[in-house]
Amino acid sequence: MHIVPFDIDLMKNSSFLYKVFRLYYEGFKNMTLGRTLWTVILIKLFIIFVVLKIFFFPNFIKSNSAEGQEDDFVELQLVGRAQIDSLTKE
Repeated sequence: MHIVPFDIDLMKNSSFLYKVFRLYYEGFKNMTLGRTLWTVILIKLFIIFVVLKIFFFPNFIKSNSAEGQEDDFVELQLVGRAQIDSLTKE
């Protein structure tokens, strides 16, 4: 007996959603090599979005502006760069 996390009877009313669900459910259930590949993909995504964010992308705005003044800091940076760009194009 397979345990499904939600009620399939609700999906039978909508045949398109039921067919899509069954397509993915049966496909993932019968995978062998694919499970290993999906595990590798998920580990790589975790490394990219969590580990690299923590070590290589510090919170620059928070460290360079006062608390509650983050929007003013971003505005000044954008306006300053826009003015420099407009002067260099002339």
